[in-house]
Amino acid sequence: MCNPIFTDKIDELQLFVYTTRDDMGRSAANQVADCMKALLEKKDIIRMVFAAAPSQSEFLSTLTRIKDIPWDRVDAFHMDEYIGLENNASQRFSNFLKVNLFDIVKPRKVNLLTPNIKEPKVECERYTQLLEEGTIDIICLGIGENGHIAFNDPPVADFKDPQKVKIVELDQMCRQQQVNDGCFKTIDDVPTHAVTLTIPTMLSGDNLFCMVPGINKREAVKNALRGHITTDCPASILRTHKKCKFYVDTNSFPL
Repeated sequence: MCNPIFTDKIDELQLFVYTTRDDMGRSAANQVADCMKALLEKKDIIRMVFAAAPSQSEFLSTLTRIKDIPWDRVDAFHMDEYIGLENNASQRFSNFLKVNLFDIVKPRKVNLLTPNIKEPKVECERYTQLLEEGTIDIICLGIGENGHIAFNDPPVADFKDPQKVKIVELDQMCRQQQVNDGCFKTIDDVPTHAVTLTIPTMLSGDNLFCMVPGINKREAVKNALRGHITTDCPASILRTHKKCKFYVDTNSFPL
C-alpha cells in the first residue's frame, strides 16, 4: 500500500494526499478492504454503497483484485442513477458498476437503482425501503466538479433533507462534467434528471471513503476542505462526519 505524502485533519475529516491517482486508488482500496474485513469479524453481513464515475476507476480496479475479501457476505447498493436512459446504456451507473465491480466480485446481493421514466417516484420508495432494512456500513464516494455528493447538486442539496432517496434536476455544471469525463458526447445527450440518495442518507453511513483525483476537481476540493460548510459546496458537509477519509492526488490538492 502506498504511503501518503501529506495528511491532515480538517474538522472531523481525515485527509490523505498522494502523488498520483494510481497511488491514491490503491491505498484507498486497501483501506476499504481492511475496513470490510474488520467489520465482517463482528457481523455476518455488511451493507455498502458505491459511486460510479471515472474518478473511482483506480480504486475499483484495485478493490476487485484483493483476493481475501468475503464478497459473499456483502450487500451492495449504489448512490444515484439517471432517469431516461435505455437499460443497456453504458452511461447508466448500474451498468458501470456491473462491469467494473459487481460482475467481478459477485456480492451476496446487488440492489440496483432502476428508475422508470414514467414513475421514478416508485423507485425512490422501493430503494428507500431497501436502505431502511439495516445499517449502511461503508460508503465509497467521490465529489463532483460543482462539489456535489451523489447527485445532490448545490441547487437541490439539503443537509436536513427529510427524504432518503429523491428525484433531482441536474444543474448545468454537473451535466457538463459528464461530457468532460467522456461519458457523453455533448451536454444535450446528458439526461436532465436523476434519482439520488440524499445527503442525510450519505452521512448515515458508518464509514465514508471519498476518492477525488484530477485537476478538474481542484476547485471543488478547495471549497469542500477550506471553505464554509454550505450547500453551495455540498461536499463540505463531509467535514462533520467522524469517520470520513478523504483521498486526493497532487492534481486535485496541490501542495
